[in-house]
Amino acid sequence: MTTSQTLLVLFTAALLEAGGDALVRKGLHSAALPRIGFMIAGAAVLLAYGCTVNTPPWSFGRLIGVYVVFFFVLAQVIGWLAFREAPDARLLVGGGCIVIGGLIVSASRL
Repeated sequence: MTTSQTLLVLFTAALLEAGGDALVRKGLHSAALPRIGFMIAGAAVLLAYGCTVNTPPWSFGRLIGVYVVFFFVLAQVIGWLAFREAPDARLLVGGGCIVIGGLIVSASRL
């Protein structure tokens, strides 16, 4: 698997995980009928995440730094767009540390 393909799989997995979590969260805070739909959709998306991240034959521990960066960034974007939760300064500083850590971890060959 090329580096580009690996990054695409990690990005897709992070998008599925953050999106699935957002759907479950939306379901927990919805009325009864929409709740069921959001929960089923969230479960399906999280299952797709699990299949996506675990299908390739890689050493996931070596790639987790990049994955965590994708997950953090996508979670912030989804939180902002879906829940109107703008990140504050502390979250941005902590997120910067996550991104720097991902860069350090990924400095070795993916």
